[in-house]
Amino acid sequence: MDRRMLDDAQWARIEHLLPGKPTDKGGRAADNRRFVEAVLYTARVGNPWRDLPAEFGNWHSVYVRFARWETYGVWDRVAEALRGDADLEELFIDSTIVRAHQHSAGAPKKNGGDQAIGRSRGGLTTKIHASVDAHGNPLRLILTGGQEADVTQGAALVEAIPTGAVIADKGYDSDALIETIEASGAQAIIPSRCNRTTQRHTDWHRYKARNLVERFFNRLKQFRRLATRYDKLASRFNAFLHIACAYIWLL
Repeated sequence: MDRRMLDDAQWARIEHLLPGKPTDKGGRAADNRRFVEAVLYTARVGNPWRDLPAEFGNWHSVYVRFARWETYGVWDRVAEALRGDADLEELFIDSTIVRAHQHSAGAPKKNGGDQAIGRSRGGLTTKIHASVDAHGNPLRLILTGGQEADVTQGAALVEAIPTGAVIADKGYDSDALIETIEASGAQAIIPSRCNRTTQRHTDWHRYKARNLVERFFNRLKQFRRLATRYDKLASRFNAFLHIACAYIWLL
């Protein structure tokens, strides 16, 4: 069965962004395309590395190279390059919860931090905070523990992104966030919480397009490695996020 996900046109758009010379950080590889397909397969299927089909090569070699590219920021660089075509007329922000598998717990103490795994009502979870453009394509992702409130990452999601309007649900109704958005010259289209004494006007016609960020999360979770978190390290999980986002930009 053909397990490849990239056609020739899609591969041509990212080939030059990958390490290609012995002096490149991440190492030279004559089989970059097969390797990228192996990582995409793992992201889509959610398989343990040891269960990688033999046609992709030795599973340990694939994993080591995946980790090396993550360390040198290759996956982030690919996703960043593809974001150059973003439509910034409107910016949508939201978050989604990902259940952490029991195998994702117990990262070595030497790695430090909580690895963006928190304990919430649903058990061990990770929260993916995202901002997407006017076509629902990803611009910025932030990982936190699942118990973290959405509004705490609102300013970071919109910082330094020029846009005409920021659209979010009432979970982002905060005076500080709205002031930050308006100070950047953008319109804040965020419904007021019901306990506000003075309700702000909301442009409900533009707000209806907020489903774009929900649709992005639906596409993201078609990658089973992201629908359930198996990775102990936040950096590894974040690398898979960059890979999935790059693929979404290629569609």
